[in-house]
Amino acid sequence: MPETLGEVLPAAAEQYGDKTALITGGRRFSFTELNELSNRLANGLRGVGVEEGDRVTLYAPNSWEWVVSYHAIHKLGAVANPINAMLTPEEVSFVVEDCGAKVLIASREKGEPVLALRGGTEAGKEGKSTLREVVLIGGGGPPAGARAFDDLLACGCADMQIARVSPDSLSTICYTSGTTGHPKGAMHTHRNVIVNAAMTAVMHVRTREDTVVTALPCSHVYGNVVMNASLLYGMTLVLLPTFDSVEVMAAIEQYRATLFEGVPTMFMYMLAHPDFDRFDLSSLTRCTVGGQTMPVAKMEEFERRAGCPLIELWGMTEIAGLGTTTPLYGENRHGSIGIQLPHVECRIADLQDASKTVPTEEVGEIMVRGPIVMQGYYGNEAATRATIESDGWLHSGDLARQDEDGYLWVVDRRKDMILTAGYNVYPAELERVIAMHSAVALVAVGPQPDEMKGEIAKAYVVLKPGETTDEESIVTHCRAHLAAYKVPRQVQFVDDVPKTSTGKIMRRELKTLDA
Repeated sequence: MPETLGEVLPAAAEQYGDKTALITGGRRFSFTELNELSNRLANGLRGVGVEEGDRVTLYAPNSWEWVVSYHAIHKLGAVANPINAMLTPEEVSFVVEDCGAKVLIASREKGEPVLALRGGTEAGKEGKSTLREVVLIGGGGPPAGARAFDDLLACGCADMQIARVSPDSLSTICYTSGTTGHPKGAMHTHRNVIVNAAMTAVMHVRTREDTVVTALPCSHVYGNVVMNASLLYGMTLVLLPTFDSVEVMAAIEQYRATLFEGVPTMFMYMLAHPDFDRFDLSSLTRCTVGGQTMPVAKMEEFERRAGCPLIELWGMTEIAGLGTTTPLYGENRHGSIGIQLPHVECRIADLQDASKTVPTEEVGEIMVRGPIVMQGYYGNEAATRATIESDGWLHSGDLARQDEDGYLWVVDRRKDMILTAGYNVYPAELERVIAMHSAVALVAVGPQPDEMKGEIAKAYVVLKPGETTDEESIVTHCRAHLAAYKVPRQVQFVDDVPKTSTGKIMRRELKTLDA
């Protein structure tokens, strides 16, 4: 088993050679080809100054270039900063400056709006690097201030000596929205990422005989686990740029996929499609679902109509992917998130004293310890101390109970987080943006149930005296500052919002205001 991410593709190329590793964008790539392409790009990046420890931001949808870039970064011993392709230039600017990225690799349509970041006005938190290069993926000559991805690829040779770094050194900084309204960078070691992918593969019995179809973003820890597990175990990965019900089902049928991985919304859209039963999905041997809870009735319907088990899983950015899942050959108890991964400890902690573990069937907070737990939040020691106890136990913020057989059952999610189609949306971040609107005096954001997306965000807005505005104005303002999935889907104007005696907004009471 490779010990660092830079070793993953060389080891896979040696073991699996010309076997198809990746199918995407109408192209096929063998393990050997992916390894050589990542060597070329790594050498090209080295030529523009990327060195061991430098941060490189990846800002693009799923593509072969994304996979090649991710592994090229790690071959140099640099640190990958994968970010959601749906983020706005303003959000990208914060992340790039916060982690001190030296290079931004982006798809052309995503990268051009952030070219102004090149050269950065401030160094990152360590003061070591600012954004010096913007590399654009896509055809045509690059605009002024950018380099073409293809040019870097062409100037690099196919052989290289990968950097020798420690398995416990920093490999990735993955940003997750924080309750303060600004994202926090979870620091993953090489060991964190590789152990998570490997143990996920063990629990689901993933082998070189598998063909995996997914539209999960590689920038998300769930999608990243899918990608890395496929490369580690010689699977063929059919990577779709975005989710579309028909495209997913057609890919499963065409490539005789054995595994499809997604969030509940994807499965529900597929089930709702009138042509679901016309596609041949008989090659599927199991599917996985995570990111939010899925109604048991819908899970049972999918299993019945697709003819394969649907395996639930649970994870978070701070543990580089999964923490628990139902084992393929274990009892599939729908509604449960399964048991902990091998080499990982999970327990249900007392809500008043985290050092105590509650008895079986009592509700408490899920806590995790082991080789998948992040190093901490980049440049944020206070948040790290609040999340990771001195003995290594990490607070998940999720409430659950554990049955007598060790299966965990989530009963509530993080206090304020809204889960929209598998994406984390934090009210504080939306409130921070909406409060910038010139007519807004006060705003609170809470969840509303949605049949397809699980939850959507609703904003309760108090206007300044004498000011007027409408829902469209608030939404348009949000779209200018936030990724599309974060924009509130409902806006209600109210006279006031529920507050405690100290003036703290009581988000759980917002539904009492619903018109």
